[in-house]
Amino acid sequence: MTNTAWRRPVISGVGQSAIGRRLDRSAYQLSVDAILAAIADAGLTPAEIDGLATYPGNAVPLNPGFNGPDLYELQDGLGLKLNWHLGTSQGPAQFMSVVAAATAVAAGLCRHAVVFRTTTEATAQGTNGRGGLGDSGFELEGVLSYLLAAGAVSPANWTAFFTQRHMVEYGTTKEQLGMVAVVERAYAQLNPNAVLRSPLSMQDYLESRIISSPLSLFDCDIPVDGSMAVVISAPETVPDLDHFATIEAVGTAMRHRPYWEHWPDLTTMAPHDAAAHMWSQTDLRPADVDVAQLYDAFSPFVLFWLEALGFCGVGESGPFVGDGARIGPGGELPVNTWGGQLSGGRLHGWGFLVESLHQLWGRAGVRQVSDVEVVAIGVGGGASASSMLLTTGR
Repeated sequence: MTNTAWRRPVISGVGQSAIGRRLDRSAYQLSVDAILAAIADAGLTPAEIDGLATYPGNAVPLNPGFNGPDLYELQDGLGLKLNWHLGTSQGPAQFMSVVAAATAVAAGLCRHAVVFRTTTEATAQGTNGRGGLGDSGFELEGVLSYLLAAGAVSPANWTAFFTQRHMVEYGTTKEQLGMVAVVERAYAQLNPNAVLRSPLSMQDYLESRIISSPLSLFDCDIPVDGSMAVVISAPETVPDLDHFATIEAVGTAMRHRPYWEHWPDLTTMAPHDAAAHMWSQTDLRPADVDVAQLYDAFSPFVLFWLEALGFCGVGESGPFVGDGARIGPGGELPVNTWGGQLSGGRLHGWGFLVESLHQLWGRAGVRQVSDVEVVAIGVGGGASASSMLLTTGR
């Protein structure tokens, strides 16, 4: 049943900086661009912002360029007077700051909160290849020690374990994984901000080099530089807003041990917990969803999210994707309509939120899906995930 205790906050504005490979601009500069654009889109001024949040804040970086700027530098630079603020790394995946800000607004701790995410991973990478965690000595004695000791030094390695198991149990094929990448590239060709817009055929996909079997090059997301921001506003501000999207429900559950290598069923991931939690908060059902934006650090994540959110049965995501018609342009369930992170660029889950708002507000241009009223978003994978259901405002 609907959770009547949840004072549903709304998203009133969205903004983004330039997005691209190796922009050679500071994370601070990119963040300011995105935040000011989001505030303006909401019809507000910085003086009206009394909440600020980001992820991961000053956490130990997993990769160079991952963290983004310091929260307090942004507060100081923008002259914000805050009633609530947060920058942290442990919580329900990439949307932890969004969920926290929505909760703060719903609880009356602030009225308008800006939430942003910034990465400069492409510039930090430079001309080098993408390194694994073992290269930096990260967590050598911590929760990843078993994986790193076995030579599994990258999320690509860990995802490959799950993907191989899904293939063995359910007959999922390499071509079905490839169709996720091919469909997302088709959407990216309609998105002027996508970083990869050249055509991608199934043959191109199958001939690309192996990264961690069965994953190959086009199964992996593309590091970029950029920042995205949203304004989350209290429900009582709706009469004053030109547009808004209602946060209908969120899913934050983590009901298993929080480790990749200890997951009880290697054909599923944390999305199953998060999705189940989200659906428990609303009367809406999977059949009500018009567009899905599903995290794709690697193409198999899309399959896991399709099953977790109930768009198909467990083990049925490969055939559900099929030849791509169902999830592609004009399909019954358009998925990752901006090109996803495989072609649009890795903004650590935030591209999905921004695209969801564009679709709900009719701003997606030639890739716009008609009559969008409900969007499901899932971010994260492995042992941590979060999900969100957005519905349209006026």
